[in-house]
Amino acid sequence: MTILDKSSGSTVDPEEVERFAQQAGAWWDPDGAFRPLHRINPVRIGFIRDRLIRHFRCDERAFTPFAGRRLLDIGCGGGLIAEPMARLGFAVTAIDADSRALAVARAHAAEAGLAIDYRATAVEALDTDARFDVVLALEIIEHVPVPAQFLAAAARHLEPGGALIVATINRTARSFAFAIVGAEYLLRWLPRGTHRWDKLVRPSELAAGLRGAGIELRELSGLVYDPRRGWTLGRDLSINYLAFAIKPK
Repeated sequence: MTILDKSSGSTVDPEEVERFAQQAGAWWDPDGAFRPLHRINPVRIGFIRDRLIRHFRCDERAFTPFAGRRLLDIGCGGGLIAEPMARLGFAVTAIDADSRALAVARAHAAEAGLAIDYRATAVEALDTDARFDVVLALEIIEHVPVPAQFLAAAARHLEPGGALIVATINRTARSFAFAIVGAEYLLRWLPRGTHRWDKLVRPSELAAGLRGAGIELRELSGLVYDPRRGWTLGRDLSINYLAFAIKPK
């Protein structure tokens, strides 16, 4: 497994990487350790596709509306988002500090006939001239040592006019009750210890980090669980939320 030392200024926390690495074989099991990601994936993909089609003025009827554009998926894990992005036409570079997860991702992509550039690295270790039209940071910022440093590193690899999309968990009493106590201890949707409440990121903190990185926040949307309809987008940001931001030209 590849782990970068956070004492050297890396955006990677070795303890967090090891926690996920222990579950690496379960990435594509819809009922396994990553079940919640499988459940929210359709909503995440819909949010990404709809916002980017509007932003880049793509043909929404096209099968591969983002052909010719480059996308970076930071903290890609087993490839749950990288694969649908490749199917939408993006040239995808997907990075993670866990080589076990990447082995799973590469094998699954090969079976699906998808060409995805998987790399065992951290965002700050990418080539300085590597630029992308879109950068995704989904369910990763709550696992890094210094969120502002992470956002700055991500922004450096974004083309002017490009889009950054972040998905994370708010730091509120409700998120502690539902995302940690409920999801990890009562419902057991996630392994215990997956999230630390003190490392969760409030929207105001995310907005400040984006501003410091020269990125403009354009939209915040809640990711809400409804027992009857499942996961949907909504106005409630108190637990899970997504952010859409752009790098000014």
